Amino acid sequence: MRNLDVTVLRSFVAVAQTGGVTRAAGFLNLTQSAVSMQLKRLEELLGLELLDRSARQIGLTAAGEQLLGYARRMVELNDEAFARLTHEEFSGQIALGVPYDIVYPVVPRVLQRFALEMPRVRVNLVTGNTRSLKEDFAKGALDLILTTESEVAPGGETLTEIALRWIGAPGGQAWRQRPLNLAQARVCAFRSGVVDRLDAAGVDWVSTVETDSDRTVEATVSADLAVTALLEGTAPKELIELPPSCDLPDLGRYKINIYCNRGSSQKPVNLLTEMIEQGYDTL
Repeated sequence: MRNLDVTVLRSFVAVAQTGGVTRAAGFLNLTQSAVSMQLKRLEELLGLELLDRSARQIGLTAAGEQLLGYARRMVELNDEAFARLTHEEFSGQIALGVPYDIVYPVVPRVLQRFALEMPRVRVNLVTGNTRSLKEDFAKGALDLILTTESEVAPGGETLTEIALRWIGAPGGQAWRQRPLNLAQARVCAFRSGVVDRLDAAGVDWVSTVETDSDRTVEATVSADLAVTALLEGTAPKELIELPPSCDLPDLGRYKINIYCNRGSSQKPVNLLTEMIEQGYDTL
């Protein structure tokens, strides 16, 4: 199998663009004889005449014009790959903050794709609640965050809106009890909205847990001691979304927002942002 040398192709492209070996040699910082030898070697490899040397300014033959498009793309791809793998601009670390309940399904796919595109940039995934993530973002501790909010704050962008659903134990009866036993973490972004909806609907309720831990909430609900509220499609396998007939008020929809700090690692952060946006576009 014969291979085309990118160095030789670079010389060929330079000659085609400048119209002469001398100018190309100056552009490439090579001697004129070195460029001429590279062109001769390329023609011998292909068994084709690529340059029309009959005129004062070198032109391309039909075969040369056909090769030029391929040569440009191969040189550009070579330069792009080299830059991505070695340039300091494409190395370092990004701190990405994501609420625990929306890590799946988008974030793992994005991280895998980003690692292939920028293998020298490490993404440090931080999970937490929206309030703590926004606080860390404001301090500069996080470069990029996703949030679950009823609105979007200045500087943010809404990626999608997802319905909030009542969640209970499979076959459970906790949703029937009055007052309703509610298990919602104190720092949960949905807590105040859920409470407001219950009060507006005239549903008596009591808080059954005083915790900041999502695991504690999940354990309480799976034991059928309470119900909770989660975004549609994010309930763990041990729990289920309660049907509309469960006689509990509609909880509305929440926005998944993205906020980005644009600092010294701007290009990698921008690329990661674009990939996350594309990930939510395909949901």
